[in-house]
Amino acid sequence: MTTAITPDNNLAEAVPAKATRREWIGLAVIALPCLVYAMDLTVLNLAVPALSTALKPSASELLWIIDIYGFLVAGFLITMGTLGDRIGRRRLLLIGAAFFAVASVFAAFAQSAAQLIALRALLGIAGATLAPSTLSLIRNMFHDERERQFAIGIWITAFSVGSAVGPLVGGLLLQYFWWGSVFLPAVPVMALLLLVGRRLLPEYRDENAGRIDPASVALSLAAVLTLIYALKAMAEYGPSPLRFGLLLLGLAIGALFLRRQGRLDYPLLDLKLFRLPTFRAAIAAYGLSCLAMFGVYIFIAQFLQLVLALTPLQAGWATVPWALGFVVGSMVVAPKLAQRYNPGAVLVWGLAAAAVGMALMLLVGDNGTSALALLIAGMVIISLGMAPVFAIGTELIITSAPPERAGAASAIAETSSEFCGALGIALFGSLGTLIYRHQLSAAWGAELPAEALATLGGALSSARALPPDQGQILLAQARIAFTDALQFTALCGAALVMMASVLAAKLLRSGGGKGEPSQSGDEAARSA
Repeated sequence: MTTAITPDNNLAEAVPAKATRREWIGLAVIALPCLVYAMDLTVLNLAVPALSTALKPSASELLWIIDIYGFLVAGFLITMGTLGDRIGRRRLLLIGAAFFAVASVFAAFAQSAAQLIALRALLGIAGATLAPSTLSLIRNMFHDERERQFAIGIWITAFSVGSAVGPLVGGLLLQYFWWGSVFLPAVPVMALLLLVGRRLLPEYRDENAGRIDPASVALSLAAVLTLIYALKAMAEYGPSPLRFGLLLLGLAIGALFLRRQGRLDYPLLDLKLFRLPTFRAAIAAYGLSCLAMFGVYIFIAQFLQLVLALTPLQAGWATVPWALGFVVGSMVVAPKLAQRYNPGAVLVWGLAAAAVGMALMLLVGDNGTSALALLIAGMVIISLGMAPVFAIGTELIITSAPPERAGAASAIAETSSEFCGALGIALFGSLGTLIYRHQLSAAWGAELPAEALATLGGALSSARALPPDQGQILLAQARIAFTDALQFTALCGAALVMMASVLAAKLLRSGGGKGEPSQSGDEAARSA
């Protein structure tokens, strides 16, 4: 059954209908592809040595094999969100699932690096249909606010679990099969979605949708890809005139894109959504949270292995409480808090709690067990604080938007996550590296090899080339310098998240309480 959504539809009844067994089973069906989508962002990392031996890619080709998927997911999110509103969200989801399954099979048996790059690109385009389609379907499947919040918690949990189990599943498959096997778990999941999706998932589309503007699609893709590529390159290789020029080019293209959207009757990015205080507050909280969390996490991952000297497996287990915190926070903490408190208040105080978790990392030293305990405690507090922010913030984003634009709103949220995550890695990575270099240079005194100043891993390599006594001194000083960098980035992250908390509170207050649980997306749309 197809529901045609128009601005005059009123889906928010006096007593919202409870979800039936069909909706809950449908939620399970759409959560699985979200898990696979997240797995594909990390699962290939462990396969790099094996595929490098088999396909013999150049250094540049290897980078594109790893990065092209995430780049194109980010680049096509806005387009796919609006396309789903126009042609039908279930239809777009099933089309994307079919392409994802086929591309996964071909990627598993790729015969060259060029083939694998092309297939990873197709996987990225198909993957961009999943997040906005599934989230906007949840918006229309669950009309009761409590049920919708719980459903969004499951949706977020699917991404969290997918990110956590990706390396584990990849490692298990690589132990027994060839490198291409890491692509195959997606096939049965997408096949299940194709098999039962039409029966379990309702169709929703905007019958009044206009024609999608090809120029807007091109500008959106060019802006997002250029900006994310420039930020990622700066994070990996440092600033340069070329990378800075690419960043400015991306900003210029983005400005042209936004200017064009303001002139279109049916824009790819509906700028009117940003007039809604609840939407603005939730997007600000979502984006700044991702910026801080991604920026701090890159130092946490290195600290576990290079400072505390944990093996990759031990480091992986050390991050399990972080993932579990998101699961518990999304499925248990967020719904309970939303039942007792104003969702806007939960958003604000969740950010404040996450800031406390980051501030706790200021106490982390390089002294083994106590440092690990403090780090894990900080990560758990961050995840328990951030989970309600993401769950309730996502719910506020999709319900504050008009129902016919839920797909576009979902895509904005996901694009904000991708872009701010890349910005956080670049910004915090650069700041942390500056602190590390300054502290190590000041402590060592003599001239150091460029490799040692570039990264902590480089310092470890340089230490091995020195006489044992000097090597141990360099190693100790490098670890202290990196700990200083971690503490500095944690401080910056805590300040940024606390700023997001204050900003969200001000935006919600300026909207006259538009974070109230009683207000539906349709009411917000009419009030706009």
